Amino acid sequence: MRAPRGIDAEPVSAWILDRRPDLTPPLEFELITGGASNLTYRITDRAGTLLVLRRPPTGHVLASAHDMAREHRIMSALRDTPVPVPPMIGLCQDEAVNGADFYVMGFVAGKIIFDLADGEAVDPSLRPVMTESLTDTLAALHALDPATVGLGDLGRTEDYCARQLRRWKRQIDEGSDRDMPLFHDLHRRFVDSIPPQQGAGIVHGDYRMDNCMMGDDGSVAAVLDWELCTLGDVLADVAGMAMWWGDDPRAQGRLADVPTKAAGFGSRVDMLERYGRRTDRDISELPWYVAFQHWRLAAISEGVRVRFAAGAMGDQEGTADTDARAAVDNLVAMADEILRTGSL
Repeated sequence: MRAPRGIDAEPVSAWILDRRPDLTPPLEFELITGGASNLTYRITDRAGTLLVLRRPPTGHVLASAHDMAREHRIMSALRDTPVPVPPMIGLCQDEAVNGADFYVMGFVAGKIIFDLADGEAVDPSLRPVMTESLTDTLAALHALDPATVGLGDLGRTEDYCARQLRRWKRQIDEGSDRDMPLFHDLHRRFVDSIPPQQGAGIVHGDYRMDNCMMGDDGSVAAVLDWELCTLGDVLADVAGMAMWWGDDPRAQGRLADVPTKAAGFGSRVDMLERYGRRTDRDISELPWYVAFQHWRLAAISEGVRVRFAAGAMGDQEGTADTDARAAVDNLVAMADEILRTGSL
């Protein structure tokens, strides 16, 4: 039985069939390319039934950043809320089955709108619908009371930005193979200028269109990729979505190749105004958060670069290391400019 790297097909199939005896073996596994952190696989049985499996990268990684039980718990808790998530089938924490924790979930029909070409392929009449649904879903997530949905103990709620600054600096300290002086200088400046936190909510941690499954009607069919979710300052999510909107003329590389850059999705100002109408939070300090998000993305991207160089990302191909370093450095430079100017 053939399977991509990261899947031990026989024991994994047995584990899944034990929980879904309605499936028709054999099960086939296919790595879904595009993910740069946890690995995602499409599972197909002989009858064409589809499932999805998530597991950590296949190498030495920071355990806290690839917690399968945490992802599984979060989506299970959100099942009956206004935030759409895939149905959970099961979590395996017996490393004898596949060498690492993994979970399996139902397949949600729809499309991942990943880049500018995908955005331009969307029916123009659906583009504003997608923007509205994407924004409203984020506002709905931020309106949830973590305790009410069973996530009150997911993490500390206070000092979110300070905790994030420590976490991602630690990733560079422990995981990077080079000196990054501007990154560290920015860390000191961010620490000295953290805006007051306005309450606490569920923070997705990487919310943008291509981390959602979009339905044929233009609505969000499922919010995916919860690996960075925690409790804290929800304005970090809003800033992340603004960073990924694509209409910043300073954006380069992946930040410039996003679906919402296509005509008809509206500007990030439009998106922020819609979000603002659905929340009572003050977003006047958002430039600080957007600068912080560029800095954080630099830390995440540096970790991905190091993992690709070490061969820990399964069968996927990564960007040439020189180009990956330049992309990280550009993110750090953008963070510096936005923090200095206070302008989006």
